[in-house]
Order: sequence, then structure tokens, then C-alpha cells
Amino acid sequence: MIVFGPVSAIGARKRLLLVTLSFLIGGAAAAGGSIAMGLVPGVNVGNSGLQVPHTGPGDPALAKSQGGGAQDPAGTGTGAPSSESASPTTTPTTSSSATPTPSSEAPAPSSSEAPAPPPKPADPPKPADPPPASNGDTSLAGQVVALVNKERAKAGCGAVSNESHLALAASRHSDDMSDRDYFSHTTPEGVTFDQRIRNAGYSRPGAENIAKGSRTPEQTMQMWMNSSGHRQNILNCSLTKLGVGVATDGWLWTQDFGY
Repeated sequence: MIVFGPVSAIGARKRLLLVTLSFLIGGAAAAGGSIAMGLVPGVNVGNSGLQVPHTGPGDPALAKSQGGGAQDPAGTGTGAPSSESASPTTTPTTSSSATPTPSSEAPAPSSSEAPAPPPKPADPPKPADPPPASNGDTSLAGQVVALVNKERAKAGCGAVSNESHLALAASRHSDDMSDRDYFSHTTPEGVTFDQRIRNAGYSRPGAENIAKGSRTPEQTMQMWMNSSGHRQNILNCSLTKLGVGVATDGWLWTQDFGY
């Protein structure tokens, strides 16, 4: 017969500690792994100005406008109405040069010839022509381009130039939104802004701003400039090309930027 002696309190605590430690180690091994959260590239977050590759902040609520997508120089795809109305261009005053006065003294008559007539006054200088708009375009789209360059100059950015393929893409999109009564950077078929720009023949899409309801270039630019996402697109110094489209039926405006 085997007789078990009493177990000391210290021994019992040691065994309990060993059992507990073993359980903790085993549990950690069984649950081994890491949890990571990633962002899906290319996801459009909110209604911010679309940019490639950067995503702009959300749309302002002050008017019906949406920002555009942006694309990096390599072309991987990822925005409001404007700041205060631009002051109208003033016509420069005409030259102040006075017309030359003919000599008041008649030439002394010659003993053998008749006196010569006084010299004919010179023609007054023509008034200077008023300076043209930034691209010579006084259309609604041309006025938007001029207002964009005014804001960029304030921010220290170079002027954008009007690009025909971007203008074609922007005009098509404004007309399409008007004809089919939608307001989005993506068509009902799922065509994105950068795809639309490439389809129009421009290979380096950058960003897009759209707006609805404003009836003048000044109002539209104020809406865009009051929205951080759209303003970011307008003042992105890396974007050097711009095309603007306007559909007056519904007043839908599109800015398509390119690198």
C-alpha cells in the first residue's frame, strides 16, 4: 500500500503556477498571426475633388458641385465654385500723347519763290487695343480658364494653357450629364473621368472638377474655390493643361486638368 503524504501549500502553488503558465503559452501559439488594415488603391472617398494619384477632400455643401479625380503623371487614376468674382478687365486708357502743334511762324518769303505752306500736323496716335483675355477666348469656358489662372497666380503657380483634347473631354461630359440627367464623375456605364480624357486623345489625365446650377464663370469658380478638394485641383502647380466644358441646359460645368 502506498501512502501519500500531505502536500505542502508551497508545492501546490508551484504546480498551479506551472499549469497557468503552460496554458498561456499554448494559447498564444494557437492564436498566432497578425492583423493588418490596408487601403484599397483607387477607391473614391466621398465627393472630394478627384485626383490622380491623390484623393481630394470632400465636397462642400454650399452648392451642387463635385470634385474630380486626380491622376499621377504616369496616368494612374484617383475638385465648388470659385473664389470671389474676378474683376472685369478694364480697357486701358488711350495714349495721352498730345498731337504735335504746327509751327506758328510762317517761313520768311523768298524774293524769288512763294512761301512754303506750314508743315502738316502729324496724325494723332491710335488708342491702344484692350489686352485680350488670357487665351483670347471670351466664351464661358475661356473665362473660366482666365479665372483659374488668376487664382493660380495668387498662389504662385504658373498659368495653365487651354488644351483642345481636354476641352473636348470636358464638353462631352457636360453635355452627357445634361442629356441624361445625372451629376457624377463616372458615367452610368461606369466610365471614369481619366478614361474619358484618354478616349478624347489626351494621355496624361490629372484631375476633374464639376459643378451644377451656377450660371456665370464667376459663380462657378467661387463654388470651386470654396471647396478644399476642388481648390486643391485648381491650385496644383503640377497640372499645366486645362479644358473646360459648359452645358447651358441645366448649367453643368466640367474642368479637366492634365499633366
